[in-house]
Amino acid sequence: MDYATELLMGLNKAIKAAGSISALARKLNIKRQAVAQWNAIPLERVVDVEKATGVSRRELRPDLWDEAAE
Repeated sequence: MDYATELLMGLNKAIKAAGSISALARKLNIKRQAVAQWNAIPLERVVDVEKATGVSRRELRPDLWDEAAE
């Protein structure tokens, strides 16, 4: 599986954990449209998304946090 697919899987998992794109946006205090434009969770949002959804940063951005690095 390539990173683009993994990044989308992480984003989709966060959206599902939050309940919807709108719910995730509310939890992050940003506009729904901002979340809808993401192809991957921006680096500056990863920790906030992790806190809001319980989805680990490794799952959200495996290109930045992999198991070998920890």
